[in-house]
Amino acid sequence: MATENRIHFWRRNVKVPGRFPKEASKPNFNNLKSKKPSSFHEFARSTNDAWDIDDEEDEDFLAAHQASLPPSLHPSPPLPQHQADPAERLTPLGAAGLNPHEDQGCEEEELQDEGEEEECGEFNGRVGEPSSDARLSISSVRSTLQKQKSLPMRPVIPLIARISDQNASGAPPMTVREKSRQDKFRQLLASPHTDLEELRKSSWSGIPREVRPITWRLLSGYLPANMERRDLVLKRKRDEYFGFIEQYYHSRTDEHYKDTYRQIHIDIPRTNPLIPLFQQPTVQEVFERILFIWAIRHPASGYVQGINDLVTPFFVVFLSEFVEEDVENFEMAGLPLETQRNIEADSFWCMSKLLDGIQDNYTFAQPGIQNKVKDLEELVSRIDMDIHGHLKRYEVEYLQFAFRWMNNLLMRELPLRCTIRVWDTYQAEAEGFSNFHLYVCAAFLIEWRKEILSMVDFQGLLMLLQNLPTIHWGNEEVGLLLAEAYRLKYMFADAPNHYKR
Repeated sequence: MATENRIHFWRRNVKVPGRFPKEASKPNFNNLKSKKPSSFHEFARSTNDAWDIDDEEDEDFLAAHQASLPPSLHPSPPLPQHQADPAERLTPLGAAGLNPHEDQGCEEEELQDEGEEEECGEFNGRVGEPSSDARLSISSVRSTLQKQKSLPMRPVIPLIARISDQNASGAPPMTVREKSRQDKFRQLLASPHTDLEELRKSSWSGIPREVRPITWRLLSGYLPANMERRDLVLKRKRDEYFGFIEQYYHSRTDEHYKDTYRQIHIDIPRTNPLIPLFQQPTVQEVFERILFIWAIRHPASGYVQGINDLVTPFFVVFLSEFVEEDVENFEMAGLPLETQRNIEADSFWCMSKLLDGIQDNYTFAQPGIQNKVKDLEELVSRIDMDIHGHLKRYEVEYLQFAFRWMNNLLMRELPLRCTIRVWDTYQAEAEGFSNFHLYVCAAFLIEWRKEILSMVDFQGLLMLLQNLPTIHWGNEEVGLLLAEAYRLKYMFADAPNHYKR
């Protein structure tokens, strides 16, 4: 029973790395821990880069999963007779609508192509398709999926599409409330002098996609509130950025800067490696220029691994201003050169504004992150002694998992669509990226309370905290997370010793 409780949270999706399928033999996490690291430094040396996605581990996991499947899963089993009306309209299982706790003895498959179907328990077919045809179609799909399991392919990570949207299940029709909110934003933005305080209040609960680019520019301090000055400021700042390119970018191969450029060049392909947009040479060149210019203009910190992630939300939001379809597979090179330059310059300046408020996170020894991790530990010890004591009991240090939470602003823990929604609130909140982020991290840790307390060994706890299953998260989960973070801030932030013993 203890082992079953420890691995309960892995059962949500057999296609995601690090999660064990229901049919597979239950692992014994205790056997994985042959020798407990005596310090965080020993632990760090014994693990891979915390920012990397390890292809070999994914392949090993798939091979183990295929070997552990029982023989009954290989042939296509007969489908049960469907007793409902053949004309019944069925809703395909979407990533957001699937309840991982309602296990009916079937496999959950995530399919990326629109023409593919998902099947679980009672049959699911195309809308209006007769039941006999539906069964034939499902049998064909199931056979195809079984063949795919034998191929050495990368696990399918669903819900990458619509990364610039807030909804995990696609874009539903706009409700009356959403239309009203969008009209309110447009009214604020059309004012000769935008009321930034009112704009922040409206943005806290999320910004409509159509007005998000201009709203982010305003809330970040990149654009002035005065409408008449905006075009002049945009032109001046964009010209200034490309002046930096002409002045400094050629020096990337100089002896003084070559190490910085080399590290940037290594980290760029690691930025959202599962999203095709970020693997395009044109996009990678944009990121290299942005990061290199920022690094040499901020010598106190220079480039630090993790800053590369902070460009992506701005880049996606500003790109979505010119792209009507999903940006995941959009070819950046297809845009006019002037548009590409504008997106690059705006991303640079907005990222610079963000980093101005948290630059001590990236100076020598990263004292800002060290202090934030310590503050998180103190805060959690106040709000949930059970979790705090459980981590201490099994010698899990907060630095081992929360360092990345602070360094990357939870970007490696949340899907990009969720990060964009969280940043709506960070832009609206005073000191959102520095102060409010602490409470979001605390709420994020408490969110997994049940799973954390079910783990009774060091290795299992660390695997959980470094691979939290948020791939299906959408607006609802992010809204609850932010609401809990606001509650914690309201309770503790104004107390002089709110997380001090």
